[in-house]
Amino acid sequence: MSETVYAKQGFNDVNRYKHQATYDVETIHAIVNNTPVLHVSFVPDPAIPAPVVLPMIGQLGLYPGDESKGELDWKCYLHGYVSSRLMKLADDAVKRGEEGLPLCVAATKVDGFVLTLTPNSHNYNYRSAVLHGFGTVVEDVEEKIWAMKLITNSVVPNRYDNTRVPPDGAEMQSTRILKLKISGASGKVREGVPEDERKDMKREDVLDSVWTGVIPVYEKLGEPQAGPYNRVKEIPEHVRRFVDEENEKREQYAFNAAGKPAPLKRPKKNDEN
Repeated sequence: MSETVYAKQGFNDVNRYKHQATYDVETIHAIVNNTPVLHVSFVPDPAIPAPVVLPMIGQLGLYPGDESKGELDWKCYLHGYVSSRLMKLADDAVKRGEEGLPLCVAATKVDGFVLTLTPNSHNYNYRSAVLHGFGTVVEDVEEKIWAMKLITNSVVPNRYDNTRVPPDGAEMQSTRILKLKISGASGKVREGVPEDERKDMKREDVLDSVWTGVIPVYEKLGEPQAGPYNRVKEIPEHVRRFVDEENEKREQYAFNAAGKPAPLKRPKKNDEN
């Protein structure tokens, strides 16, 4: 990565709960790459102000071909179909001489329900990231296969090489990979215990009658179930290891987040002196 933080450029500035904002490249990339479904926003027709949001599978990565040329900025690769409107719009944008199709990609992980003294102060422990940039269709065959492998392995590590590969001609024809060149990005992270206002913390009757705390939230992977035509008796080691390790990691993160101190708010201007 060429930079350690994404620069604030106005369009990617976090305006609310700035004390929970992050522009750290590594943090933002981790949030995106640990989110199974990304939400991709675009405007199909600028003359009609009606944005579209699509759920898509994607992954951030650095293509070795870019790295060899000294291009160290990671791109977001999105998996799609040859006839999808999104792919056509991106292709048309490039043909018009534009940088690509303007896109916004969002990722969110919920890690806990934060229950406080009043409904107004209830919260989530969460991690979110937003990417802004321009999408283009990947035409280079080597980069396309690399991206297909990247995305497949983002679902289950090492899955690509444990399947029938490489993709055949029909699969390569029907699959399109959209590459987002990131113009700016931001993230927000909330971890910690509940936090209430002083007026409620001074009320003994409220403190004595309302339970406060955090319910840890995490996605749990179930026991792998064999398909109807499966002939392999044992669950592959790469599948078993992924399920076990991922469940442990997700549960541990949610419980650790639930026990951390509440986020430290930045002092208001009138409180600084």
